[in-house]
Amino acid sequence: MNAKILIKHWLELKPYKQQTVTDSYYLKTCNDVKKAISTNKKSSVLLKYLDKKYVDLLSCFLTSYFEDLVSETNIWNSFIRTHKRLYKKQLPFYPLDKYNEERINPQDISFLIWYFLNAVEEESFLSPFVDLIVETAEIIMDVFDKAWNHAPVNKYLKSFYQIDENEENFYVVRNLIDTVLFKTYLFYPDTFFKLHKQEVEIIENNKDNKNIIMFLNDNRDRMLHTAHTKLLGLTGKEWASEILGTDHLLHSDILNISPKIQGYFFYKGHDKENIFIEHIASSKKFNLTKKSFENSRTLKKLDTIIFIGIAMWKNEWWFSGVFFQQPYNSDLIGNEKNSLESRMEVNFLDYQKKETYEMLKKQLSAFKDFNNGSQIAFLPSVKIEEFYQGYIEFYNNSLNRSEKEFREAKQRTRDDGFFGLNDMNKELSKISETGLIFFNPKSGCEIALTVNSAFPMPSNPYFKEEDSEENVIHLLTDKNFSPELVMYCIDHCKNKLSIFKKGVGKKYLDDIDFLLRFWKNDNYHSVPFISYIG
Repeated sequence: MNAKILIKHWLELKPYKQQTVTDSYYLKTCNDVKKAISTNKKSSVLLKYLDKKYVDLLSCFLTSYFEDLVSETNIWNSFIRTHKRLYKKQLPFYPLDKYNEERINPQDISFLIWYFLNAVEEESFLSPFVDLIVETAEIIMDVFDKAWNHAPVNKYLKSFYQIDENEENFYVVRNLIDTVLFKTYLFYPDTFFKLHKQEVEIIENNKDNKNIIMFLNDNRDRMLHTAHTKLLGLTGKEWASEILGTDHLLHSDILNISPKIQGYFFYKGHDKENIFIEHIASSKKFNLTKKSFENSRTLKKLDTIIFIGIAMWKNEWWFSGVFFQQPYNSDLIGNEKNSLESRMEVNFLDYQKKETYEMLKKQLSAFKDFNNGSQIAFLPSVKIEEFYQGYIEFYNNSLNRSEKEFREAKQRTRDDGFFGLNDMNKELSKISETGLIFFNPKSGCEIALTVNSAFPMPSNPYFKEEDSEENVIHLLTDKNFSPELVMYCIDHCKNKLSIFKKGVGKKYLDDIDFLLRFWKNDNYHSVPFISYIG
């Protein structure tokens, strides 16, 4: 604990590798923070929650927040601004009297300590209300107060979060998003840690594979497009546009970058500007701009199968990720057309269709009619599939399609190469004897196991008071359960659940949406589980 933090440790949280003229000052401040933490009477308690190797990192992390405010890089203030837009206050959990958005605040430091501890130690959850956090924040605030008037502006750091307003190249923008997610202090204990963990696993599992660099690049590009931060459940493009600000000409363009589509395509020819490709699973056609693809000359034979990632930037599809070719393969084509997972790669293209949301409304209404007016059913696990199939049949019958329309729909599905899904998992009962099926109005039917005792409802014969708190915590924190299911529980059951009647559990209700974004970051935003077939 007495060893000094070195410049190499400080630079780990920076988007650059070589020391700048201001780094010496902040390194000294960083060591002052470490000393304050180490000599604090609460430090022994802190180490129960935090491995010793993370104390240096926490010191660098908190000092980076200080440097951010001094240098006006707009990282922290982007979080404050977005949180305020969502919840009408700058921060969750803490009283905000005398809060100053232009300077350092003890509430900021308390929050950052809480966030850091819970981001790096995923196996446990530390309440934001413990004295340990607030008291540690107070002593660090004293260090920053003394340093504030002498702290230098790091202009070089700020340059990494700026971009020309007339930029047309998607890869320049993608690099900004990469910097935000993987080279920025605020997301270091979150998305960078996650990326690093995955890269270690890839290297360990592919030590002798000549394609290891391709695997690493593909993984990083996938994360860049899909990762949502624990803070507010936002994507890299959303943070990048927020940091640039609403006045920046690229603000909306960055927000409108499409989700990435990655999978198998047919090569269908080209012209001067575009390469024509067709997504095998869905038969959707795309024009890939040649500005983004150096390998276009290698594509010569029509219907060659290519594996590629693409994303739309400024109304053009750009190559993003990895690319390889392979000969025509009828088995692969059949598997792709019959893969719901592959079809779902392009689902977002249909989300804006009015029909999608109208369909969900009709499905919800049919579910309630089928289930005695309720959008949740509690069942033995072995009965879930039977219930689901019964509901599907009930819904199809409610459409009042003629026999001719039904036959035509089935034929279109066959023509599209889709022959149906595998049976629903028949091993549910091995996980839990009972479960539930919930109609999520944003996505569709959702099956949940091991949380029945979170729902003290007359229709639930499987509720057990002794399992209630454990089931509620599992429901709240497990990424596999949707926010809509959690809120259904809270809206219908909170007055009957002891965990929400007093203490910390009751306090959590004040910031429950923020916490759900934190716990379920990648799955917080439920999307329609609908694939258009035939």
